[in-house]
Amino acid sequence: MDTNPFFTQWQTPFGLPPFDKIKPAHFKPAYERGMAEQKAEIAAITGTKEAPSFANTIEAMERGGRLLEQVDKVFGNLTSSHTNDELQAIQRDMAPVLAKHRSEISLNPELFQRIDAVYQQRDKLKLTPEQKRVVERYHLAFVRAGAQLKPEQKQRLAEITQRLAVISTAFSQNVLQDEKDYMLVLEGERDLAGLPDFARAAAAQAAAERNLPGKHVITLSRSSIEPFLTFSARRDLREAAFKAWTLRGDNGDAQDNKKIIQEIVALRIERAKIMGYETFADYKLADTMAKTPAAVSDLLLKVWGPAKERAAEEKGLLAEMARSEGQNIDIEPWDWRYYAEKVRKAKYELDEAEIKPYFQLDKMIEAAFYTANRLFGVTFTEVKGLPLYHPDVRAWEVKDKDGKHVALFIGDNFARPTKRSGAWMSTLRDQENLDESIRPLVLNNNNFAKGAPGEPTLLSFDDANTLFHEFGHGLHGMLSNVKYPYLSGTSVLRDFVEFPSQVYEHWLEQPEILQKFAVHYKTGEPIPKALLDKILAARNFNQGFATVEYVSSALVDMEFHALKSAEGLDVNGFEAASLKKIGMPKEIVMRHRSPHFSHIFSGDGYSAGYYSYMWAEVLDADGFNAFKEAGNIFDPAMAKKLYDNVYSAGGTSDPMEAYIRFRGREPKVDALLKNRGLVPAGEPRVN
Repeated sequence: MDTNPFFTQWQTPFGLPPFDKIKPAHFKPAYERGMAEQKAEIAAITGTKEAPSFANTIEAMERGGRLLEQVDKVFGNLTSSHTNDELQAIQRDMAPVLAKHRSEISLNPELFQRIDAVYQQRDKLKLTPEQKRVVERYHLAFVRAGAQLKPEQKQRLAEITQRLAVISTAFSQNVLQDEKDYMLVLEGERDLAGLPDFARAAAAQAAAERNLPGKHVITLSRSSIEPFLTFSARRDLREAAFKAWTLRGDNGDAQDNKKIIQEIVALRIERAKIMGYETFADYKLADTMAKTPAAVSDLLLKVWGPAKERAAEEKGLLAEMARSEGQNIDIEPWDWRYYAEKVRKAKYELDEAEIKPYFQLDKMIEAAFYTANRLFGVTFTEVKGLPLYHPDVRAWEVKDKDGKHVALFIGDNFARPTKRSGAWMSTLRDQENLDESIRPLVLNNNNFAKGAPGEPTLLSFDDANTLFHEFGHGLHGMLSNVKYPYLSGTSVLRDFVEFPSQVYEHWLEQPEILQKFAVHYKTGEPIPKALLDKILAARNFNQGFATVEYVSSALVDMEFHALKSAEGLDVNGFEAASLKKIGMPKEIVMRHRSPHFSHIFSGDGYSAGYYSYMWAEVLDADGFNAFKEAGNIFDPAMAKKLYDNVYSAGGTSDPMEAYIRFRGREPKVDALLKNRGLVPAGEPRVN
C-alpha cells in the first residue's frame, strides 16, 4: 500500500495538505494513530509525579493531539466542501469513535485534577494575562463537559455525546442528499420566462455540470434558487421550487430529519439536566456574552415588532404591484421575492440585471483584499500550482506591510453537488506562537453560481456581501497573533465570533470601494454614480422580510432549546405553534425550517445560538460608526484598535472588554435598528 501522507512530514509549499496524494483510505488509519498518540500524551501528563504546573499540564496539553487535529481539519474540510460516498461512510463510522475519544479526555478525573490544581493557583503563579485566560478557558471547558460529575453521570454524558455525534452527522448528510437529488429542469422558452441572461447562464451551467447539455437546471443551492424565485414569471414553477427548498429534510423518506430532531432535542435536554441546568438553552448560554435566554429573547423581540410592522407594509406594496399587473392573488411565500423585485425596480428604478454586470467575483475579491490592505497593511498574491482539492479552488499568500509571511488564504467560491450549502470559514492549520511562529492556512467557502466557460462569475449585491462577511471571518483567522492554540483566531465566545465578519461587510457599501471595484465586466467602466446612489438608497429595501425570516428562525431555535421535555415532540407541529405564538406572517417562511436547520442540528455550534448574528450586529453597527465618527472609513487609529483588540487577539480576553477597548464604551442597540431601517415609530426611517 502507498505511504499514508499523514505519517510523513509534508514538503508542500506553506505546509499545505498534499490533497493530490490524500485518499479516503488514508483517513481511518490516520485517525486511529492520531487518537493513540493523544491518549499516550494524556497518560504522560497524568502519570508524572511532578506537581501540577502551567508548563507540565496546560502547555503539555496545548502541544498534544497534533496529528489528530491535522487529520480532522483535512477530513472536515473535504466532507463539507468536496465529499463523496466513501468519505460520507467514513464520517458515519468515525463520528461516535471520535466523540468517545474526546469524552474520555474531557471526563478523565486525573487530568481534570491537574487542570483544577493549576486553576486554583492561577492568581499566585505569575502568569501572563494570556496564560491566565487559557487556564480559565480550559477549566471551564472541562467543567462544562462534565468533569465534576459522578461516575455514573459521566458515563451517561459520554453515551449522549456519542449518540449526538452519530445523529447530527446523519442530519447533515440527509440535507446534503436532498439538495443533491433535486433538479428543476426548465424545458424551452416558456419555462425560462422572466429569467434574465445571468440567471439563464447559471441554469445552463448547472445543467452542463449534471450532464444535461442544452437544458437549464435550477438546484436547491441558494445562489440558484433565489434568482429563480426573484425573476421567474412562472408562478407554478416558483411554487414547486420553493416547496422543494423548504421541504429539505421533511419529505417522509429515508432523508427525513424529524425523528432525528426529536432525539437531538431530547438528548440535549437530558445533557443539560445532568449538568444542573433547567434547559439546554440555559446550559448553552451560560458561556456566551448574552448569558441567559431572557437576554436573547429581549434582543430578538425588540427587533421582531418593528420587523413585522415593516413586513406588513412591504406585503401591501407587493399586493398592489400584483394587482397592477392584473393578478388578484394572495401573496404567497413563492411570490414574495418576485414582486419585491418588481417593487424595488419601480421604487428605485433598480434592475438586478443592470446591477450584476458590475459585480464580478474577481473584482469583489480584489475589493476585499484592498480593504484589508488599507485597514491592516496586508497584501495578497495569488499562488498557482498548489495541490488543492478541486480545480476551482484558488490560493493567495498573505504578507504584512514589511513583506513578512502572514497566512495562506484559500478561496473555494462555487456551488457544486459535492458541497454543502451556505458559506463558511474554516482552517487547515491555526496560528500559534507556542514553540515557534506557526502561521495559519485559512479557507473561505461560498456557493456562488459559476459563470459559463469563458465568462466571469457575476454576483448579486447580497452575494458580494456574503463574500465580505466570510472574508471578515477569514481575517480573524489570518491575522491572529496569540501564543496558545486554544485561544487562536476565531476561538472566541459564539456570540462574538460574528462581529469581525459582520463589521467587515460595512466596507463593501462604501462608495470609495464600489466606485473602484464595481466595474462593468464588458466595458470596464465604473458603476455610474446614479446607479450606485440607487443601490445604496435601496439597501434597506425589503428589510422587514429579511429580518422576519431571520428572527423567526432564531426564536424557534430558542423555543426548541427552552423545552424541559421532548416527549411526544411533533417537530413540524412545534415549529408551527412557535411561529403562531409570535404572529409569523403567513407569506414569509423561516430562513431555515427545522428539518434542514443545519446551524442548530448538524452539531452543537449554533444550537441555542442562531441569535448570535443579531447579537453581533449590535456590535458591528455600533462599531463601524466609530470609523464614521472619525471621518475616515480607513482611520489608522481606529483600524489599529480593531486589529489589536479583535482581529489579532483571538480569545485572549473577555469579548465585551475587548469591544470596549476598541470602541471606548459598550455598544448601543439603536445602531442595529437604524442599520436595518427599523427605527422605532415616530423616527425617520433610512431607505
